[in-house]
Amino acid sequence: MGKRRAGRELLRSLSKKQKKHLREFGEEHPFYDKMLLLLLLHSCFPFQSENSDKSSAESDSETEVEQVSVYHKLLATLKTSPESESEEEEDESESEEAEESETEMDSEGSQETGETDGGEEDKNDVPEQKEGITATDTAEQTLSQEQADGTDPSCDPSHGVIEEFTDVKHESEFSLETNFMEEESGDCNADKRDSNSSQAFSEDPFKQHMDKELEEKEVEKMSTLPKTSSQSKWPRLGQLTFYSALEKHKPLKADKEVDVKQLYLHKPLESTWPKVNKQFLSSMNKLSDPSFTPLQRELFCIMNTYRDLFYPERNALTNGEEIRHAYCLHALNHVLKANAQVLSNNAKRRDQKPGTDNDDYRDQGLTRPKVLMIVPFRECALRIVHIFISLLEVNDKRKIDVSNKKRFKGEFGSDPEEKPPNLKRPEDYEAVFAGNIDDHFRIGVAILQKSMRLYAPFYSSDIIIASPLGMRTIIGAEGEKKRDFDFLSSIEILIIDQADIYLMQNWEHVLHLMKHINLLPLDSHGVDFSRVRMLNLNNWSKFYRQTLLFSALQDPQINSVFNKHCFNYVGQVAVRNVPLSGSISHVVVQLPHVFRRLEAEKLTSVIDTRFQFFIDKVLPEYRDAIMSHTLIYIPSYFDYVRLRNYFKKEDLNFTHICEYTKKAGVCRARRFFLKGEKQFLLFTERFHFYKRYTIKGIRNLIFYELPTYSHFYSEICNMMKATDSGVDATWTCTVLYSKYDAQKLAAVVGIDRTAQMLQSKKNVHLFVTGEN
Repeated sequence: MGKRRAGRELLRSLSKKQKKHLREFGEEHPFYDKMLLLLLLHSCFPFQSENSDKSSAESDSETEVEQVSVYHKLLATLKTSPESESEEEEDESESEEAEESETEMDSEGSQETGETDGGEEDKNDVPEQKEGITATDTAEQTLSQEQADGTDPSCDPSHGVIEEFTDVKHESEFSLETNFMEEESGDCNADKRDSNSSQAFSEDPFKQHMDKELEEKEVEKMSTLPKTSSQSKWPRLGQLTFYSALEKHKPLKADKEVDVKQLYLHKPLESTWPKVNKQFLSSMNKLSDPSFTPLQRELFCIMNTYRDLFYPERNALTNGEEIRHAYCLHALNHVLKANAQVLSNNAKRRDQKPGTDNDDYRDQGLTRPKVLMIVPFRECALRIVHIFISLLEVNDKRKIDVSNKKRFKGEFGSDPEEKPPNLKRPEDYEAVFAGNIDDHFRIGVAILQKSMRLYAPFYSSDIIIASPLGMRTIIGAEGEKKRDFDFLSSIEILIIDQADIYLMQNWEHVLHLMKHINLLPLDSHGVDFSRVRMLNLNNWSKFYRQTLLFSALQDPQINSVFNKHCFNYVGQVAVRNVPLSGSISHVVVQLPHVFRRLEAEKLTSVIDTRFQFFIDKVLPEYRDAIMSHTLIYIPSYFDYVRLRNYFKKEDLNFTHICEYTKKAGVCRARRFFLKGEKQFLLFTERFHFYKRYTIKGIRNLIFYELPTYSHFYSEICNMMKATDSGVDATWTCTVLYSKYDAQKLAAVVGIDRTAQMLQSKKNVHLFVTGEN
């Protein structure tokens, strides 16, 4: 009670300017006084500034000139307002009203339902529709006090739009600056003793990675020279390719067994992980390895070395939850170690003698967030938080204190009654779209002292869980007044899960995020520069960031992110297994498949070449009335618009279905196509991804481009068996491909047939009987 009373008294004693900063960043600004700012700058980091006097500039020593290049750019971001105090101290009610209007904008943008997520997300392709929305984050919310009983009135879903808030009640409790290691329990005291061991420091992968000091020659080498690669085959992951710009890093070998004690897990993870993960362990696994499945063991072996990882074989039905548990363990282990290091150094600094050099305590980044987890739906964020809670709870008697838990369940949970009854969908569809599938969200999580704080301001968070759209609306675009991406400056682990789903949403959001991560912040945000690591001050954060990328498929756009935006000095590891048999083997109808090759000189000309090839050579063959009931499957929305406009111009008898088509339009188009009133049906891949309707009446099938998901090929082909007309002898299937579609082609027909088809320039005819 004494701490709470002292906290309330401290809050009352703050000026309006200090309260405003507390609302925005969750902590008191240490540089609110102008004179104090100047004294701190000249005493800690003396350098010649533009406004300094000549006498002070002449007194600087020659050795201090080198410090200017390191600190000048950062210290220049510390703003001292030239306005008078009366102008600085705004009316509190006016600022709160302005912030409430911003939160309403954010809430309106987040009211996307699962029924329209496929269409609403894609509307971000048009800049005028989404880029104009600048949603505020929890770091910019109003300063509000929770009720006396500890509950938040806005948790009630009946309130409709739930406003975000900054919860002052838990602010001091989760502040790293005001906590010390000895205030924690005995387990953490044991960690402190262990951390003082030089042997533990040298062997802990966390310490090895973060304490490595790169040289400028090494940084220049990683930025300019191409990466060297080597191959290795592991029992479970299969074929691995190791990339490194520094030759001294050797390929990693797979461990047959993993001892939890040798992984340097932070307590209590050593004891909680086997209990949390036992649901994935079979009786055979428990005998050989009581903690990890074979897949988790090899994945975590790579994660724990802090290498970048690309795993393109994630499956929502089989291994999706295994992978989620593995990367949650790694992320939580990293955060607990980093926070324990800061708390331990806090205690050491408090006990040290005045005048002692503080350069030994560089243990922080320019901002606090360390881990960024990108997931597609709110349900994924809900499961991640539940895993965190389970990993931190040692036993049933010792429950972890989770603040704002009720609010989190209300916003990220789902109502089972919302799911429409009697809808038959494939199992993989049910697994991907389970729970709350809203794709506009972001939430900060702070973890400290056996407790977890949800809805923490970003600048007071350790982990940020968000969707690409949630990140895009706060990062904003160039020219927007309200945008923020400073909290991404010191991200040490980036996890992008289910990357293939973002191809069906808006891939531009992912690229926009990658361009704004690990940049120097525009403001200081109250950072203590004496505690900031030199790697962050030198703007080398991207060379230390570990990126974990999980996908259900290999796609050129996903490969591009891994190849062009990952700079980890330790190196990268990519799983490169080739499919021996393609999805064509799952086609159950007797159907002749004709693969027609189009020749394109370069990758940028494929789109135009495909369109011209289709209208000149393919479409004339299907204009006859005999070739009715023709479905044209189009993966790209832009290709769909181009074909739709061409069909209208040529006055062809067609109908169309895309992700934006309303339900009545879909029913009308399906009926016209089934009865033969419309000869052609233009059908987009994203509509199939989000709806999975069975289209009846297909007699002729054209794949304008190979599908992104290989199993969509067999699904579309198998729709033909829903036709009861008994004219299966006239069924046809035509596929257009080029040499740049090698990955997609291998996933459909297998690697052996792909090699033959790419070598030969002739059309390939395959006949599938359902057993091939």
